[in-house]
Amino acid sequence: MATRYARNGRVRIAFEELGGTGGDPLLLVMGLGTSRFWWPQGLADELVRRGFHVVAYDQRDAGESTHFPGRRRAHPLVALLRREAPAYTAEDLTDDAIAVLDALGWKRAHLFGHSMGGLIAQRIAIRHRTRVRTLISSSAVPSDVRGLSVLRYVRLGTVARFTRLRHPRTPEGELALALDVTRLLAASGQGTNEGDVREFVRREAAHGVVSFRDDEAQSRQIGAKWHGGALGDIIAPTLVLHGEGDPLLRTTAARDIAAAIPGARLRTVPDVGHYLGRDTWATYASEVRAIANAATLPAQLSDAE
Repeated sequence: MATRYARNGRVRIAFEELGGTGGDPLLLVMGLGTSRFWWPQGLADELVRRGFHVVAYDQRDAGESTHFPGRRRAHPLVALLRREAPAYTAEDLTDDAIAVLDALGWKRAHLFGHSMGGLIAQRIAIRHRTRVRTLISSSAVPSDVRGLSVLRYVRLGTVARFTRLRHPRTPEGELALALDVTRLLAASGQGTNEGDVREFVRREAAHGVVSFRDDEAQSRQIGAKWHGGALGDIIAPTLVLHGEGDPLLRTTAARDIAAAIPGARLRTVPDVGHYLGRDTWATYASEVRAIANAATLPAQLSDAE
């Protein structure tokens, strides 16, 4: 479908409807340095079949959204140590999502965030509590963790393997990079359908974007400082998803998120990694539908307002 844009001040946020017009509003939030085109259409279709109107957007500094001027080049994890003023705040990242809801005319929506998108979704649910129907945090670290403390959840061996990926900036190189990334993110034995990855790359190429290439943009995203509240402030019914075979983030991240959010439900999935492969689509979509069905909104937040 066609790219549309929302505005948060001078920042343009690209978004796209993936189907299900008239269904329950569901906003997808993708991870660090990754465009919306990495949401599998098959997963979106499963969500549509379960009654959702599905929209995905590009965070600032990714995809077709506004990119910021470069600074000194560094690995994204170095941004956690920097004391210099960030290019923007984590609050700005949450407000970008609300700009998309406003552009769609949605008073509230279900949020499904994956990887760093799960972290942002947590913060949206804290900062914009009345705009969030349910929160689904998938393969993410807890919002309450600051700075280097996040590293206790990260499998640094996988990060090191990412840093060693070298591919030419050609169509063939982009595909090889995408295939290597998915293999690194998949659980041991988890399938990675090459056709799905080719489709991610094809969709990006059609829109003139590419993921995983811009260390500076990723550093700006991960370096955005959070000044807001805690996970305990979340009132939205919450589902925490995590693959038990995640080679990037330990399952303790999901357990700590679920423990910090009142009433949150934890669902860990065997033989699933950080990659949203075909083996996750039906399960995750059903879990999202179940939390949406179970959600009961306080009267003051009802649609009758």
